[in-house]
Amino acid sequence: MDSQTIHRSVLLDEAVSALVTEPGGRYVDATFGRGGHSRAVLARLAPTGRLIGLDRDPEAIAAARALDDPRFRILHSAFGGIGAALAEAGETEPLNGILLDLGVSSPQLDTAERGFSFSADGPLDMRMDPSRGESAADWLMHAEQQEIARVLREFGEERFAKRIARAICERRAEAPLRTTAELAALVDRAQPGRREPGKHPATRTFQALRIQVNDELGEIERCLDQVCELLAPGGRLVVISFHSLEDRIVKHFMRRESRGAVLPKGVPVTGAPAPGRLRLLGKAQRPSTVESESNPRARSAIMRVAERSTADGAC
Repeated sequence: MDSQTIHRSVLLDEAVSALVTEPGGRYVDATFGRGGHSRAVLARLAPTGRLIGLDRDPEAIAAARALDDPRFRILHSAFGGIGAALAEAGETEPLNGILLDLGVSSPQLDTAERGFSFSADGPLDMRMDPSRGESAADWLMHAEQQEIARVLREFGEERFAKRIARAICERRAEAPLRTTAELAALVDRAQPGRREPGKHPATRTFQALRIQVNDELGEIERCLDQVCELLAPGGRLVVISFHSLEDRIVKHFMRRESRGAVLPKGVPVTGAPAPGRLRLLGKAQRPSTVESESNPRARSAIMRVAERSTADGAC
């Protein structure tokens, strides 16, 4: 079955409704994937509207180029480089909205050759852009045991990070880990008897390595640092996260930018304090019960929305 057919964008209607406030405006889908959100945005845009897609995955770029719409263009870039990518492409006008659908896409998970999942054996790669950087297998071959344990603990919230890291280093002294099945079996053996119900023992390890290999949290931080400068007054930032590490970064950023300048205690202030650059819109939103039941990958999703203030606040 074609990966584009089985891919289902999470919180599709909710995200697009929050994003598109001006049908004739300019928008960026910074995580194109297979274009579910982009197609829904285009359906709401007027003939004068504009949508720019970003993705670092060559397979996503190929899927985007099949989208025949004069209002749309795709840029091959990680979203952490959103500002430079837009400037290089000559897309310098302020934006009415930016959408981020974080994490890994269903086609990436479901394609064994990409190495994101242990559900089918494949090369231990995990790179969202296979033409850049080092694979998970290569990183595991040279990383220090302490560093591997830190990554598993911080990015995967893995309780047995030290045991798994030690097992990886013992194994690589004999032969390199090259496939997803090899790593999944090693993690299974390294963990003690008690397991999380309904969760494969390697789930947290695979998540952690994927985040490390792709610098996913760094990409989020770099992108968020640029959005206030890119958005027009009243422009929307819509972010869908899939685990607590992502959502924590997004939540703290939005709250910080909504407060405005924070001065030390005791500093005399004359006049009204500078407003924040963002205004929070509503509460964090999760998928409906119906969506979560029909699409298990939606269950952990959480969406946050903020709007660029009409007055320039302090960073």
